[in-house]
Amino acid sequence: MKSQALHGHLDALLLSVLEGGALHGYAIIEALKSRSGGTLNLPTGTIYPALRRLERAGHVESEWSTVNGRERRTYRLTGSGHRALAGERASWQELSTTVSRFLGAEGPPPATT
Repeated sequence: MKSQALHGHLDALLLSVLEGGALHGYAIIEALKSRSGGTLNLPTGTIYPALRRLERAGHVESEWSTVNGRERRTYRLTGSGHRALAGERASWQELSTTVSRFLGAEGPPPATT
């Protein structure tokens, strides 16, 4: 799936992945890939700018650590991030319900004459 198809939803996906606990960047990318069944295989050039944007917004905090001799930046949700995720979920449910009325399995409603 192309990152452009996720326009407007990437932040929510990242917040959702971090809801399970702090992760470093590569682990976030792998979690997106795993949870999507391989559909979301996004490059670092898409993920890291989004994480920095979420950090500037106060939804995510990060810190550097050394793991097996490698420096890694670990990200975690803040209280603001948890609230933002709850709002994103509510918005997604509303959008999903509305779009399903048009594109759902039932098809379009019968024409009125």
